[in-house]
Amino acid sequence: MPEVDNKKKRRPLKNLPPDRFQPKVLFIWFAIFVAAMALLYWTPGRMTSPATLKIQQVVELAEGGKIKEGVIRPDASGGRDWAVVTGELKESIPEAPGSSTMTKQFRAAGRLTDSNMERLQKAQVFAEQPATTLLTQIAAQVVPFLIIIGLLYFLFVRQLKQAGRGALSFGKSRAKLLTRDRDKVTFADVAGCDEAKEEVAEVVEFLKDPKKFTKMGGRIPKGILMVGPPGTGKTLLAKAVAGEAEVPFFSISGSDFVEMFVGVGASRVRDMFEQGRKNAPCLIFIDEIDAVGRQRGAGLGGGNDEREQTLNSLLVEMDGFDTTEGVIIIAATNRPDVLDSALLRPGRFDRQIYVDLPDLVGREQILRVHARKISLAENVELSIIARGTPGLSGAELANLLNEAALLAARRNKKKVEMIDVDDAREKVQFGRERRRLMDDEEKKLTAFHEAGHALVQGVLDDGYLPVHKVTIIPRGRSLGSTMFIPKKDVLTHAKQRMLNQIAMGLGGRIAEETVLGDISSGAAGDIKQVTKIARHMVCDWGMSPLGPIAYGDNHDTVFLGREITRNEKYSEETARRIDEEIRRIIDEQYQRATQIITERRDALEKIANALIEFETIEGKHVLEILQHGNIQTPVFRDPLTKQDTKPVEKRPPEKNAAADTLPGSSPAPTPA
Repeated sequence: MPEVDNKKKRRPLKNLPPDRFQPKVLFIWFAIFVAAMALLYWTPGRMTSPATLKIQQVVELAEGGKIKEGVIRPDASGGRDWAVVTGELKESIPEAPGSSTMTKQFRAAGRLTDSNMERLQKAQVFAEQPATTLLTQIAAQVVPFLIIIGLLYFLFVRQLKQAGRGALSFGKSRAKLLTRDRDKVTFADVAGCDEAKEEVAEVVEFLKDPKKFTKMGGRIPKGILMVGPPGTGKTLLAKAVAGEAEVPFFSISGSDFVEMFVGVGASRVRDMFEQGRKNAPCLIFIDEIDAVGRQRGAGLGGGNDEREQTLNSLLVEMDGFDTTEGVIIIAATNRPDVLDSALLRPGRFDRQIYVDLPDLVGREQILRVHARKISLAENVELSIIARGTPGLSGAELANLLNEAALLAARRNKKKVEMIDVDDAREKVQFGRERRRLMDDEEKKLTAFHEAGHALVQGVLDDGYLPVHKVTIIPRGRSLGSTMFIPKKDVLTHAKQRMLNQIAMGLGGRIAEETVLGDISSGAAGDIKQVTKIARHMVCDWGMSPLGPIAYGDNHDTVFLGREITRNEKYSEETARRIDEEIRRIIDEQYQRATQIITERRDALEKIANALIEFETIEGKHVLEILQHGNIQTPVFRDPLTKQDTKPVEKRPPEKNAAADTLPGSSPAPTPA
C-alpha cells in the first residue's frame, strides 16, 4: 500500500501550575487591608484634629446659631453628669490657641448641668446618644483590630499550608478512590471475556464472605495480574470486580510512583498500602504496572535507581500484608515479558489472567453492551457487524458504534442505519475517504494496481479471505485500497494461505508492469508485507526446506538487562540460506501471480475500467467479472458519502512529490 506522509503539527499541552506559595495573592490582600485602614481612620472629617472647647463655650455657640450639628453622649467614666459633646461648626476656628490650622470640628468634655442641657436642646442641633461604658469603648477600639488581624492570619496560614502541602505531599499516594454510586461498574457492563470473569468471580465472593474460604484453609490470591492487548477491557474488568463486591476501589497508574526525587516512589507505595488497610476490604488497581515493575539491573550502567527502589518497596509491601486484611491487588499490563520475575512469583501476583481479543460471540456481546446508549434502526444486525470485525478489541468496537452514531447525525438521521455502521467500520479499519486531486494517468495506474490485487485474490481465494471492496478513493495514507474481511477469526496461519497472500500482495506490481509496461513505487507497502510474511515462514514457522528450526529469536533488548551485545544464533552460511529461501518463496509466487494475470488479462482490464468509472466496486462485482465476464448487479453509489466530502480545489502538482502520487494497494490482509 503506498503511504503518504501527512504529518500535522500539534500544539503542546500546557501543564497546570503547581499548588505552591503565591506572593501575589498576599500582596493583593495586604493592599486591601491598607485601603480599609485608610477608609476607617483617614476619613475627611479626621484629616484635622477637632478643636477642644469647654461646655459653656459650646452652649454659647449653640445659642448664637454657630453650630451646624452635634452629638451629646453621656460618659459615666468621667463622673456624675459627665458628658462629651462633639459636633461641627458653621465657620472654621483654630484647632488650638495660637495654631494656624483651622477646623470646623469641636469636642467638649465636662460636667453638663440640667440648665446647660436645656439650653443645648433649645438650639435643636444636637442629638443624644446612649451613655458609653468602659467595656463598650474597649470593644469599639479592639474588635476591629481583632477582626483584621484574624483575617490576615487566616490568609497567611492558608497560603503557607498550601505551600507546605505541595512540598510535603510528594510521598503521598496518588491513588484515586472511585465513588460507588457514580462510577459503579458491574459484570453486566463487561462482555467478551467470560473466562476472565470466571477467574475474578471468586475474588468477589471472597470480598463478600471471607470466612467461606478461610474456614476451608484456602487463601485468596494476594495479587491478580491481567495481561492482554490494549483495549480488551482489563481496567473495566477490575472496576467490575469492585462494583460487584461493593468495596472501595483505588486506581493508580504505574507511572505515578516514579518521580525525579529519590525515595518518593517508595514512600507512595507505602502510603498506598496504608490507605488500603484503612479502607479494607478494598481493591487496589495498578494500571500499566510495567512502568515501575520492569526487570531490575536493566541498563548499561546498572545501579540502584529510583525505579528499582520503588519496585523493591512494592515487593516488600506485597509480602508484608495478608489477604485476611481484605486488601487485594489487581494490576494490568500488555508487556508481561518485561516484568521482574520476583514480582510474578506466587505470593505476590499469584494469578495471571489473560484477557484476549474477543471472538465472534464476544464481539456480538460487546456490541450489544455499547448499543444500549445508541438509537439503532431495525435493519441493524449486530451479528453481521461482529462477523465482519475480526481482530477488533472491545475499545475499537465501542469506537465503531460511536463513529456510526456521529455519521448518522451528520447525515441528519434520527436512527443509526446499517449503511452508517458499514461506513464507520470501513473508516475505522481502513481510514476515512479523502478526495485527492488525481489526473487521468494517476487514476488509471491506481485502478490497474488495485485490479491486480483483486484479480489474484479472487482466483486464489478458497472462501477464507474474500474480497470485500475495491476502491481508488484515497483512504488514510493510501491512494487506493483492496479490502478483505475474513469470514472467521484468524487463529492459525496455514502455509498455502500464506503463499496466496504473498501472490495477492505482488499482484498490484505485476498488473502495472503487464498493462502499462512500467512499475512505480506504489508497491512499497506490498513488498514490505510479502517480505515479512516470507521471513516468518522461514524463520519462525518452519515452512521451508530449512526445517522446523527457529531463526528469528536473535535480538534481545539491551535495556532489559539481558545482553549488552546482540549475537546472531546462527552462522553466516545459515543466514545466506535464509535469504535464499525468502527470495525463492517470493519469486515462485511472483511467477504464479504473473501467470494468473496474463491468462485473465481481459478480466483485469474490466475490473480496472469499472474502478475508473465507479471509483468503488464491491467484492461480488469482482467475482461476477471473473465468472460471467461483466458486472451483473448494479453498482451502488452513496450520495450521502459525497455530501460529506468537500470538493478539492485544483492546484498545480508539486515537484518531487513522489509520495503524493503513488498508486494505491491493499492494506495488510491478515496479521502475519
